[in-house]
Amino acid sequence: MKTKTIEYKGKKIKLPFAVALSDEPTSLTTINNRFGGESCELPEFAAAVYDVIIGSEVFKQWDSHRKGLDWFIKHFPKEYGVLLD
Repeated sequence: MKTKTIEYKGKKIKLPFAVALSDEPTSLTTINNRFGGESCELPEFAAAVYDVIIGSEVFKQWDSHRKGLDWFIKHFPKEYGVLLD
């Protein structure tokens, strides 16, 4: 899979790595913080990046983990604070 660039809210956002995307990657989905339960809405493409971050942590793939975190801090800082900080 190649990394993709998504147009979202008038901006072009390059994904940090290849992820599986639905036909509607900008539709919103709700993600809950796995520890505290707080939630926020993310476009599906960002939720896919979130899933890779969590999977990378489980499998100790720190390069993918770091790339995903850096991407979230840049493109979704508020949601990063709720879900990953």
